Amino acid sequence: MSLLVWVMMGIAIWHFAVFVPDRFWGGIVGAFLAAIVGATLVGLFVSGASIDNPSLTTALEAIPGAILGLAAAYFVGVRNERVA
Repeated sequence: MSLLVWVMMGIAIWHFAVFVPDRFWGGIVGAFLAAIVGATLVGLFVSGASIDNPSLTTALEAIPGAILGLAAAYFVGVRNERVA
């Protein structure tokens, strides 16, 4: 169940991507995938790779990962614009 919570938090944070210019690597779909992957990886790392019963802290674990994933996709997209 924790995996589901991390993915849902990644999707929830992804919705805030509309407030920045669309320069994400892969567009809005790339931002979607980056938020989900980031939230899941950081959630797994923080929880010690154990998927157990979710709680409020389980949801909070995913927020930094989703933000890091979105930031990475954004900066890669900006860098690719300058090169092209």
